[in-house]
Parts: sequence; structure tokens; C-alpha cells
Amino acid sequence: MAPLKYSKQREAILDFLKTRKDHPTADMVYNSLRPDFPNLSLGTVYRNLALLADLGEILRLRVGDGTDHFDADVSPHYHFICSECGSVIDLEMGNIDEIEDIAGMNFDGQICGHVTYFYGKCGACCKSSMS
Repeated sequence: MAPLKYSKQREAILDFLKTRKDHPTADMVYNSLRPDFPNLSLGTVYRNLALLADLGEILRLRVGDGTDHFDADVSPHYHFICSECGSVIDLEMGNIDEIEDIAGMNFDGQICGHVTYFYGKCGACCKSSMS
């Protein structure tokens, strides 16, 4: 495979994602970068996000809202999705890789990984419903 040609826009997308903890969508990335890149198209953002995800430089999160979210933190970690406001939050927790052994107990095959999302109500939504 030929080396990937440098792209200022791709670099800006990756740099932007590295500053975020809110797991933005392609639209959020596009709207945030558009002032600095007036010729940037939404299609370019989508293509570059897909490429970066395929290369393993970012994570593409499919959290059930019909829209992909993106995360520059590619280390193994888990996410919480708020059923009220839709926010996607990194969970600070220990490793639960033993879930693969548990899942494999009655499975005639080989489990090589897992993706786990936790759902509920975030702290901000809990507080706002109490007021």
C-alpha cells in the first residue's frame, strides 16, 4: 500500500478530535473547523473521519442514535451514553476483559474482542430533573 498523502485538513480533524472529550459527530467537526477552512466540505470531513477510523487513529462509536461519534482516544476504554441528552462520556473504570471468557463459555467459536456501552442518565440530567 502506498504511503498516505499528507492532508492539512485531515491533520486538523485529528488535532481537533484530540482536544475533545465529548465524542463529536462529523457535523460537529465540520462546523468547528469551517471557520479555519472555508473550503472544507462535509463530505471531506466524513471521508477523512472514515479513513482515520479505518487506520486505527481514531475510534468510530455507533451508540444507537443513528449518528457516528468519534474519539481520538484509541486506548481500551468504555463509554456511557445518556438516554436523556445523548452525551457520550468516557467511563473511568477497571478492565472487564473477563467478559470475553464468560461470553465464550457456551459459544462454539472464538471471541477476539468486545465493545460495551453503558446507558442511563448522566449526572447533569439527574441534577436537572431534581430541580
